[in-house]
Amino acid sequence: MRSSTIFSLVIAFVLAGAAVFGMREYLADQKARLLAMGSTKTQEKTLIVAAKPMRFGDRVRPENLKAIPWPSNETPAGSFASIEAVVGDDAQPRYAMAAIDPGEPVLSSKITGTGERATLSAALDQGMKAVSIRVNDVLGVAGFVRPSDRVDVLLTRLVRGQAGNDQTFVDVLLQGVKVLAVDQTADERKDQPSVVKTVTFEVTTDEAQRLTLGATIGTLSLALRNIASSSVEETRSMTVADLGGGPMATALGKDLAKNADDGRFDILERLVRKVGDDLGKMKTPESEKQVQIVERKVEPVLPIEPKWTTVGVWNKTKREEYRVGLIQ
Repeated sequence: MRSSTIFSLVIAFVLAGAAVFGMREYLADQKARLLAMGSTKTQEKTLIVAAKPMRFGDRVRPENLKAIPWPSNETPAGSFASIEAVVGDDAQPRYAMAAIDPGEPVLSSKITGTGERATLSAALDQGMKAVSIRVNDVLGVAGFVRPSDRVDVLLTRLVRGQAGNDQTFVDVLLQGVKVLAVDQTADERKDQPSVVKTVTFEVTTDEAQRLTLGATIGTLSLALRNIASSSVEETRSMTVADLGGGPMATALGKDLAKNADDGRFDILERLVRKVGDDLGKMKTPESEKQVQIVERKVEPVLPIEPKWTTVGVWNKTKREEYRVGLIQ
C-alpha cells in the first residue's frame, strides 16, 4: 500500500474523531441549556394583582386578589409575591388607599400598612396639607372636578381705593393644585359628575394660608386643567376695564387711567360726595311746614220757593192751563 493512501486514511480517522467529539460537546451543551431553562421555569416568580375592583377604604381580602406568573426577574417597586404578604392577619388588616382595577398589580403605595386605617391623612405626601373650600355648582366647574384632577384656584375680591372708590379684581391664586376629595368622596375612578359643596386640595403650608385668607376676603372659584398640563402660566390681575365690549367699559378704563395719572378722578369724586353730603344736611322750609286739614262745615241748600203755580182747566175736550200768582 502506498504511503499516500495510508496518509489519507489517517487524516480521515482524525477528522472522524474530531467530528464525534464536537457532536458530543454540542449535545452536552444543549442538554445543559435545557436543564437550565427547566430550572428557571420551576423557579418562575409570581406577582399579586387584583381579582376584583377595589376602591378607597375597601378592606384588602384574599378573595379580591390572585397570583399570576411573572417571568422577569424585575418586578414593580412595592409589589408582592404572595397573597399572605398582602393580606396579613385578621387583627391588623390592610385597606385600599387608591382605586385598584382587576388585573392591576397591588402595590404598597396603594394600600395601607398593617393595622392602619384608610384615612385621607395617609394619602398625603410628606410635608403636604389638606385644605377644603366651599363651592357650588358654578364655582366647582359644574361638578366635573374629580379626585386626582388638577385645577387652578381663582380669587375674586373687592378692593377699596384711597379715595373710597371700589374696584373688583380677579387673580389666579394657585395653579395646578391636586384635588384629594370632593365632599366625602376620595375615589378617583368615579367618573360621574355631581354637584358638590366642598373640594379638598393637597397643598403646602404657604398655599394653605393663601387659600384660607382668600376664602375670607373674597370668592374662590376653580378652573379645571388639562390632565397633561403641568406648566405654570404667567398671569395678571383682571379688572372690569379689561372686559371691554362697550362704551361703558371704555369710559371706565379712561377714568381709571386718569385716576392713575393725575388723580383728577379722585378729586371729582370727592367733590360729588361733598355736594351730596351738603344737600343732605340742608332743610327746606317746605319740609318743615305742617299741613293742617280743616274740616269745613257744609250748610244744607234749601229749595227755592216758587212765586206762582199752574192750574189746568178742561173745556169740553180741550185742556187749558193758567198761571196763578201765590200770595207771599
